[in-house]
Amino acid sequence: MDSASGGGAALNPNSTNEGISLASASAPPPTGTQQGGGGGGGESSSSPAPPSRYESQKRRDWNTFLQYLKNHKPPLTLARCSGAHVIEFLKYLDQFGKTKVHITGCPYFGHPNPPAPCSCPLKQAWGSLDALIGRLRAAYEENGGRPESNPFGAKAVRIYLREVREGQAKARGIPYEKKKRKRPPVTTTAVGVNVSVAATQAVDGGGTGAVGGGDDSNSGAGTVANAAASTAAATATTTSV
Repeated sequence: MDSASGGGAALNPNSTNEGISLASASAPPPTGTQQGGGGGGGESSSSPAPPSRYESQKRRDWNTFLQYLKNHKPPLTLARCSGAHVIEFLKYLDQFGKTKVHITGCPYFGHPNPPAPCSCPLKQAWGSLDALIGRLRAAYEENGGRPESNPFGAKAVRIYLREVREGQAKARGIPYEKKKRKRPPVTTTAVGVNVSVAATQAVDGGGTGAVGGGDDSNSGAGTVANAAASTAAATATTTSV
């Protein structure tokens, strides 16, 4: 471990095979109740439900990051932690990665399925780092941190993750396509208007009389009157139905 990082053995994040699961040794030991000792039937029935897998992993990640800050030389406090320290932590985790990332001079650079092994380094996959930052960002605010000072949401961290994603996509020949959100279907409600045959005939008849009248003023008045009569007829017909 170099001078910028904590102890490697205590922070090995690969205790499980899925994503980055940081060292369980840094998590607090289970209490006697959690171990099932001395509890009666009534206590077990009233005990809270165990935390979900996500919550347990988030707690382990948070405890390990705090341990990383403690082992840092010089030691860091959470209040002094910045986005640069978060990036330093992500780079430290690369030594425990399992994803082959080809370097530029490798003959398999950009090859999604290399036919033979190579000496390129193993690193943490971009997806694992992105999920880890999401958990730590939530844990920071759950432990009293203010959203505006959250180092895991810093712009520098977002830029670093984007560069890792693009670099691994080129090196491994596996592009990361952003999933498009499915927009909900737009439903249009058709408003039906029931117009009876009699009302239609009344409108047609009124229009003919207005055109044949020859007087513009009388024609306009007749059209308005016929339209009002047609609306009344349609309303009466609809009500009767």
